[in-house]
Amino acid sequence: MGDVMVLNDIEATAARIGIDLSQVDLDSIRLPPGENFGIISDDEDIYQEENSELDSGFGNIIVVDNLPVVPKEKYEKLENVIRKIYSQIGLIKDDGFWMPLDPETQKTLGYCFIEYNTPQEAELAKEKTHGYKLDRSHIFAVSMFDDFDRFMKVPDQWAPPESNPYNPGENLQQWLTDEKARDQLVIRAGSDTEVLWNDARHLKPEPVYKRAFWTESFVQWSPLGTYLATIHRQGAAVWGGASTFNRLMRYAHPQVRLIDFSPGEKYLVTYSSHEPSNPRDANRVVINIFDVRTGKVMRDFKGTPDDFAIGGTGGVAGVSWPVFKWAGGKDDKYFARMGKNVISVYETETFSLVDKKSMKVENVMDFSWSPTDPILALFVPELGGGNQPARVSLVQIPNKEELRQKNLFSVSDCKMYWQSNGEYLAVKVDRYTKTKKSTYTGFELFRIKERDIPIEVLELENKNDKIIAFAWEPKGHRFAVIHCDNTSSNNNPRPDVSFYSMRSGHNTGRVSKLTTLKGKQANALFWSPSGRFIILAGLKGFNGQLEFYNVDELETMATAEHFMATDIEWDPTGRYVATAVTSVHEMENGFNIWSFNGKLLYRILKDHFFQFLWRPRPPSFLTPEKEEEIAKNLKKYSKKYEAEDQDVSMFLSEQDREKRRMLKEEWEKWVAEWKRLHEEDKLERQKLREGEASDEEEEYEAKDIEVEEILDVSEEVVSFED
Repeated sequence: MGDVMVLNDIEATAARIGIDLSQVDLDSIRLPPGENFGIISDDEDIYQEENSELDSGFGNIIVVDNLPVVPKEKYEKLENVIRKIYSQIGLIKDDGFWMPLDPETQKTLGYCFIEYNTPQEAELAKEKTHGYKLDRSHIFAVSMFDDFDRFMKVPDQWAPPESNPYNPGENLQQWLTDEKARDQLVIRAGSDTEVLWNDARHLKPEPVYKRAFWTESFVQWSPLGTYLATIHRQGAAVWGGASTFNRLMRYAHPQVRLIDFSPGEKYLVTYSSHEPSNPRDANRVVINIFDVRTGKVMRDFKGTPDDFAIGGTGGVAGVSWPVFKWAGGKDDKYFARMGKNVISVYETETFSLVDKKSMKVENVMDFSWSPTDPILALFVPELGGGNQPARVSLVQIPNKEELRQKNLFSVSDCKMYWQSNGEYLAVKVDRYTKTKKSTYTGFELFRIKERDIPIEVLELENKNDKIIAFAWEPKGHRFAVIHCDNTSSNNNPRPDVSFYSMRSGHNTGRVSKLTTLKGKQANALFWSPSGRFIILAGLKGFNGQLEFYNVDELETMATAEHFMATDIEWDPTGRYVATAVTSVHEMENGFNIWSFNGKLLYRILKDHFFQFLWRPRPPSFLTPEKEEEIAKNLKKYSKKYEAEDQDVSMFLSEQDREKRRMLKEEWEKWVAEWKRLHEEDKLERQKLREGEASDEEEEYEAKDIEVEEILDVSEEVVSFED
């Protein structure tokens, strides 16, 4: 990258020649043919592949064989049937259909040629319709036109293929075997993306891999940490490896803007929205679902933003992201999306609708999957002016059986929160008061794993309290709520934080309150992934207040502040937590690393800081019993690490001692040099003192000398009278 101008150089050059970069549309810039100004594209081979397809001219043509042989009078009818099948997959060119006739019999020859606008549409048509059963006697055989050239080169004599030696691929989980049991993280600052080890023992990050202009918008880890995804104009790419980050696969999707992995990392969903050439036309939304390992498009969805904007908020151009929500677990068996009055559930074996049809749910407003089981939670608001109550339903997939339903009355809003193990579902319900001039909040708590799924109702003691934040303890039975009385006369009241348990003191299965912390500077909750510890964070208006709280002991471990913090993220093990100030603010950009109990370990400042992401870890292979055994014998297992920590501590102490020794030597060297120069100038100083020989101040004789000084002279004319 030595020939590439870095971002600062570009900005400096633009400023020197008077160009405002914020007003320049970089996408509209076209370089002269063959000129790249020293910037080699990562996707140069993609261009070569595309050019080779264009050179052949036939990459977007398919050949459909095993068609019925019909006379000329039935030609048009057969053409309409074939066009109807293949128009559902992509746009056939105006003159893109040709079904030849036998010149002697004037009957069709049993095959046709179909030309699409793009090779991608042709590939998809081949994939979707090869083996399509038109009737009992006619099963389509579909080939790419370009394949015929390859078929013609097949030799007449068969020869056994050469066996290539097996070359094992890189271990994509190598980072999990780190001897120091460290975690990795990725940051983006300026034009650089860096992967680092969190070396908390040495109180600094250790570089793993760094690359400039690695992505054009953002990076994203896959859910189990196997891949790092980057975004480019031509599509997305995933990277990984044992010792460095190599490109493993690319996914062609021009102008991709958003991506989402399935929980088991088998599939990647990509999203783009293209501006139409005609302003009166709607944006064209394209969503592709790729197989992560092969890069193959398994299913695509196209339409306008309105087609994908049903329910939810956020995303791009009114589209709620992610459009498709995945069922929990590693199987990646189901995914679903919400439409108008329907929930469409797809299964990944064929990427088609379960039972070939969507679930009709009148006026459905929201849905979510259990994190572990194929169970859908649906919310339907009140209908008919309150005559038909709102309801929350739990539906089993694939049989679509309703496991539990709860009717709710006078509901203004509803939000659903699953516990990470799928054991509990909390439904936060905002209800109207009798006057309907205000609302109050309560919770419907579903015990998913218990018989008949019992439901408990929890209401806050003060009905005027509004819920600011809610969070389940990961893998646990407790949850935390931040609530505040909005009717208080104080314009900026400090909210309270309450902790509850789904188990009572006698473990009778009743929800119980553990404690309430009054008047906290907190508006966000961040549980440790291992539970037990939580950060009560005051972001935005509270300017980065942090309280590290032990829920087991119900006591505060530490309070701290990261001024203007915008992001807080625990590492996957729950040992460390990062707080970051991103470029939302112009000052103090960078991140801090803290211990779980609130000790600041180190701080890294980075200008133009955009992203901080811990690398996720896959679930442990240990059984709950084995984990419990390790927890009981933790002292035995921890001796090794305590010894290593002591060695590191001694090493750091030795480093400190060496640093102090060097500073002392430097000081003594400077003093000796100063004394030498002082001695050399002795005669000169003696002359300046008019022959006085001594440099010692105490040998001087003090004398009082009176000095007369004229402060002012004025002249005054005095008149004398006779």
